[in-house]
Order: sequence, then structure tokens, then C-alpha cells
Amino acid sequence: MTKEGSAQTLMILGASGDLTARLLLPGLGALLAAGDAPPVTLVGAGMDEWDAGRWQDRVRKAFGEHADAGQAAPTLAGTRYARADVTSADDLRRLLDGADGAVSIFFALPPAVTVKACEALLEVGLPEGTRLVLEKPFGTSASSAASLNRLLNRLAPEERIHRVDHFLGKSTVLNILGLRFANRIFEPLLGSEHVESVDIVFDEQLALEGRAGYYDKAGALADMIQSHLLQILALLTMEAPLSLDPAVFRDATAEALRATRLWGGDAKTSSLRARYAGYAGEPGVDPARETETLAEIVLAVDNWRWAGVPFRLRSGKALGTGRKEAVVTFKHPPRIPSGFRGPDQPDRLRISFGPDRLALDFDINGPGDPFVLDPVTLEAEFGPGGLPPYGEVLRGVFEDDPLLSVRGDTAEQCWRIVEPVTSAWRAGQVPLLEYEAGGSGPEESLLSPTRTAG
Repeated sequence: MTKEGSAQTLMILGASGDLTARLLLPGLGALLAAGDAPPVTLVGAGMDEWDAGRWQDRVRKAFGEHADAGQAAPTLAGTRYARADVTSADDLRRLLDGADGAVSIFFALPPAVTVKACEALLEVGLPEGTRLVLEKPFGTSASSAASLNRLLNRLAPEERIHRVDHFLGKSTVLNILGLRFANRIFEPLLGSEHVESVDIVFDEQLALEGRAGYYDKAGALADMIQSHLLQILALLTMEAPLSLDPAVFRDATAEALRATRLWGGDAKTSSLRARYAGYAGEPGVDPARETETLAEIVLAVDNWRWAGVPFRLRSGKALGTGRKEAVVTFKHPPRIPSGFRGPDQPDRLRISFGPDRLALDFDINGPGDPFVLDPVTLEAEFGPGGLPPYGEVLRGVFEDDPLLSVRGDTAEQCWRIVEPVTSAWRAGQVPLLEYEAGGSGPEESLLSPTRTAG
């Protein structure tokens, strides 16, 4: 079943959920207002008994200042909502029968419900050219990710399956690649000869914020490290791709992740889990699950360039300071000439995410006594993207550009990397620590100390 013309239908399954309102619809509104998309018919579907007015109000509020601009206005005027059981073949068939043009199905659903919806779609028969867009976490293990891949490949070819990682907004990806591969200064230093360690951190001040239904089943490891932070690790460690062609780029990131494994193979010494005090009493939380709100793991990228360099990944909630950055800590110079005085701190390259910023910490001769070394920081802003991350994701979907989506084999590799940790945690081999909400996290942190420049 194909339609003529360039029209698109974006069908959101799970349209009444938090993800749709907070990220997906604002991204769509910005994309449509920018004129970077063909006409889009927006269809929301979910179990909630919403009338047309309530759904349109949600869309208008999410579009915000973009509601009356460009293609956003006709999309808003024509949007519709249908109450539907997204695991029912009959309900899904009814939704698809009303679709116009090329169809993109966005599964804004928990992983288990996504699987059931895909199984139901096997009975429906999708319109030709249908794209499937899935949210992380993609599966719950390497085997479940492989099983889901097999299911999806029965519905659509790999090039029409978009596994969304909005952390890979196009500006972030290109900023890291540009920093590394368009400069003679940094790239020769990025390897085990000069690098002591790498920290990739995503600390949030926000706590659970009413997301217990999803978060308490996932936890920090699956929610952030297994997906987002491993993708950042791949960007920092991959070899230079021949081009930015999606196939070439994704081959390079996949190769980096294939070389990645738990440091020393021992989760007891290379991982940490903790939760903030009071989490167990949050509404919707099952304390027996022992869900972590902060996770740390240490990884090795076991190839020629990076052998021997620890990569420490951390994500936590309810922390006193929001910190979203990758920090490359360089080795000390082989020797500093006698007579110099001052701080004995290593140089660091810091790449911040949101806003994207670059900082280089190093020592120079300070004012006054030239024998005293002082720490300084050089900073630069990366070019901001023209769209929010979900706008960039949707543009890639509508244009059949998979650059910002995770390939099926890569999703399986990400689970393979963390499975020694999840197995040890389930077996109780790594204790669940506690930290104060609003603090800096557990004292037992595996991260290296952060340099403060003067």
C-alpha cells in the first residue's frame, strides 16, 4: 500500500506519554517550522481516552513558539488522536489504513510493549517503505536485542529501522569528529602514548521526576551508560572514517565498540552502583528491585591505539551539580625542569555536552614570578545545531538518513559490553551503595578527580 506524493505520516504509538510531550513533539515542531521537512500528518495513538481537543492542545503546547510557523501550522491543524491498543493487530490495521504517504511509526513505548506491538504488526502487513523508529533501551540484554533485531527485520529492512539515540544529535557527532579529524593538534595525542584516562560523565540534578514506571525497571546503567555514553565512547575512540557516509561512519563506530570490554573483566572492581537516599520511598518504586540511580563502570578499548587506557563512564541522578562532559586526562610530562614551582596537575581536554563546549586545561608561567606555573583554561564554543536533538532525529527518519541511528549489530554490542556488570549486580557481588540527594555521589567513586583551573 503506497501513496503518491511527498507527504509523510508520523504515527506515534504511546502518544500520551512523557517522552512524546517533553522531547518528540517539540523536536517535530522545530523541524516543521524550519522548513526542513515535507508536509507531515501527525497521528497519535494510545490507551488514554483523549478527545481531539485535548490532543491538539498537547501538540500546540509542545510546538510552542513554532506552532504557527512553516509546516507546523498545517500539521497542527490536521493532527488527530485515536484510542488504540498498540498491541492489537486490528487496532494497528485501522490506524495504518488512514495513513497518508510514507509512514514512520515511532514506538514511544516501554521495551516490552514495543516487542508486542511489533509482533502485532506482523499480522497487519506494513505499507511499502514504512520506517520503524524505536527508543532505547533496545532490548534488555544481548540476546533480547538480537531477538528484537530478527523480529524487526521481518517487518522492514535495516536501512528503514531507526534505533533512536538523541544523544547523537548531529551537531554533537560532527563537533567531536571535527575536533578529532580536522585538526593536526589533537588527534596525534589521542591514544595510550599520551592519554592517562578518559571519563565520560552525565550527572543530573533532577531526581526521578515521576518517571518510576520506566526508570525503576531500567536504572542508570541501562538508561544512560549502555546506550548514550557508549555511543560517545565510540566517537572518541573510533578511527578516522573515510567519509561521513552513514554506512562508513557506522562501520567505524561498530569497530570501536567491538574492541570494548570491562576493565580487567571483574565487575567487583570495575563497577559501582548506588541510589540516592529516599529513592526507595518514591511513588511507583519497588525497593526489592534495588534499582540504581547512579552507575559507574570502567572499560578498556582493547586495540592498538587505546590499550591500557581506562575509560570511566558514569551517570547519576539527584546530584548537587549537573555535569555532562567527556574528559581526556593526559599523562604528566616525562620530566619538568628543576626550578619550576606550582601545581602538579595533568593537562585535560574537556568536551561538554549541552551546551557543546571545548576546554583545554594546562599550565603556563603565570604573572609575577616566571618560575611559578599556574593552571589556565582555554575555552571555545562549538557551533550549535539548528535543531533540537529530536528534530535532527526526525529529519534523519524522514530523509532515510541513518547517520544518527544505532545499527542493529551495534545495539547488541552495547549489551555485550555491560552484561558482565548486570550479571554481577544481579548476583549481589557488587553492593548497592547510598548517597545523599544533592551531594556529589558516593565516596567510593571510580572517577578521577576533576581539575579546577585557577
